[in-house]
Amino acid sequence: MRVNSVHKWIAVLGVATILAVGLGAEPAVKIGVVDLDQAVSSTDEGKKARDEFERKKREAEAKLAPLHERAQELLKEYEAKRFVLSDDALFQKQLDLAELRNQIENKRREIQGQLEVDRERLVGPLRAKLAQIVEEIGRSQGFSLILLRGAPGVMYTREALDITDLVIESFDKKG
Repeated sequence: MRVNSVHKWIAVLGVATILAVGLGAEPAVKIGVVDLDQAVSSTDEGKKARDEFERKKREAEAKLAPLHERAQELLKEYEAKRFVLSDDALFQKQLDLAELRNQIENKRREIQGQLEVDRERLVGPLRAKLAQIVEEIGRSQGFSLILLRGAPGVMYTREALDITDLVIESFDKKG
């Protein structure tokens, strides 16, 4: 199932639960809300993953730096010599600059794609572990429904329903 479909089903289940409570089908409904992004960034493992990702990001930026420096040099050279060079030489300089800009853009896209893969590699397992913890908390503490903060259909929740801190605490204890 796609993520959007899952979110829609969660919203539909939430509405159905609320309607069932309104009709008296269930005596007590306990609803919670969790912010998985906050949980990921607040856990000890999440902080390590964030630091690792920032390191990879700095390394990626360092790979682009020489290309940017070369582009600056070419641009300065072009500006300095544009009145003394022939039209053919100027045209060649423009082509060299355009080629270098294309190289920079291609390298930037490649690095961005790799960073997205790295982020998922670092954060994906954490999100899966946190989802298991949310499920365990839901069962052990008698929640009828736990919603993902920011999911489609969730426009407002009271802070009293937020169980993110409980999820973080449970995760760090297990870690």
